[in-house]
Formats: sequence, structure tokens, C-alpha cells
Amino acid sequence: MSTDSEWYWDLHRNEAVPASERGAGDHVLGPYPSRYEAENWKAKVEERNEGWDDDDQAWDNAADGDDPAAS
Repeated sequence: MSTDSEWYWDLHRNEAVPASERGAGDHVLGPYPSRYEAENWKAKVEERNEGWDDDDQAWDNAADGDDPAAS
């Protein structure tokens, strides 16, 4: 059950909306615990993507024998 303590980013309206006002599931991102976090979804996605890119690079380096942790 959703409550207004959950927030979503509505991709059609380009704004944060409480759960009671959210649109179709394929048009929203979330849930987020606050309006602020819903409004800042892009920064969170970019942060996660950068972390995953760093992990991929470390994995590739380890496969090439360039793992600095192994030294």
C-alpha cells in the first residue's frame, strides 16, 4: 500500500509527486522516501553509474593482471 510518505518522479509532468498522485508505473521513478530525493533522482542515478563504472574498470584491470590490491 502506498502512502504520501512515498514520493515519485513523474516523467511526463517532470515533477515530484506523492504516491497518491502518481501516474502509470512505466511513467514514474521511485518510490523515494522524500520529495527532495525524488527531485534529485538524476544525481543519485549518476552517482550509482559512476560507482558501477569504477567497479567495471577495477574488474577489467584485475583481469589484465593490473590489480593494485594484489601488490
